Amino acid sequence: MPRVWELIRHFKEVCHNKGWKTSEYEDVIKIDDTYHNFIGTRTIHPSTFRRIASSRKIAVPEGSSYRIVDVSYIAWIFQQPLSDQLLETLRENPALFKKMALYDLSSVYKGKPLCLKVNKTESCAFSEFERFLKETYGVDTKPLYEPRTNEPKTFKSKLQRAKLG
Repeated sequence: MPRVWELIRHFKEVCHNKGWKTSEYEDVIKIDDTYHNFIGTRTIHPSTFRRIASSRKIAVPEGSSYRIVDVSYIAWIFQQPLSDQLLETLRENPALFKKMALYDLSSVYKGKPLCLKVNKTESCAFSEFERFLKETYGVDTKPLYEPRTNEPKTFKSKLQRAKLG
């Protein structure tokens, strides 16, 4: 399995072949009038996550200059396990579920073909990314949350997540 940045680059090639617009230098895909941004990282501090989540702006090349656009959806692709602080930040801001997806590839880098995810967006690019992981690398994606009857959706504890792998 390639590192996150190489994985995103390979996925952008797949998107380009589907006729979607991709940026050569930024990890953004334009489909119709929506922008889907992929951010590869090892880990992120919750305050940085909140700041990027609230801004959702990105500079995209337009000819010889750049234009600032609103990003419709952001996918965070992590090499290390998601921190409980980050998951708590997400839980405290339920509106983020519609615009953000998180992919935990830490198990994949340990040799287990499983990617834990938080994705409640309507992003066709993220759905295609999950299909790409399965078809290209044999990696299954599994939701990191479990709905419970008459209760809000809750995240699995680290212990429950460890049992998945």
